[in-house]
Amino acid sequence: MALQRILSGDPSKTSKLYLAIGALSLIKAIAVRDDKNRFRQELTDAGLFIGVGLALRKYSQLKAEKRSEIESQVPDWAFDVAESAAAKQAVQSAAERGLRSRSQPEPEPGIRDRARGLLSSW
Repeated sequence: MALQRILSGDPSKTSKLYLAIGALSLIKAIAVRDDKNRFRQELTDAGLFIGVGLALRKYSQLKAEKRSEIESQVPDWAFDVAESAAAKQAVQSAAERGLRSRSQPEPEPGIRDRARGLLSSW
């Protein structure tokens, strides 16, 4: 799984998922303790999942601390302005303009452009 996908969304929920999978792998390792190879494999999986879960939990805590630190530095009037109806309307219209500009197809290259491309490739 890509690191960006792991860190996106709510890392605290994702960490709980990884910790749960790690716990299940640990239980599975105990269940297959007679088979040494499978026991080692399950124990390794459990360690990896629990390690990633703990790392995500720490990341979640640091992210929350940083968010509260940044929010404490922003004045209250800035929150009021950002939450106003005019600001929301401005953001929505800017997004619509961006989507419209992306959806328009690019014009076909003309004969002159094709000739320049052909000559530049030689």
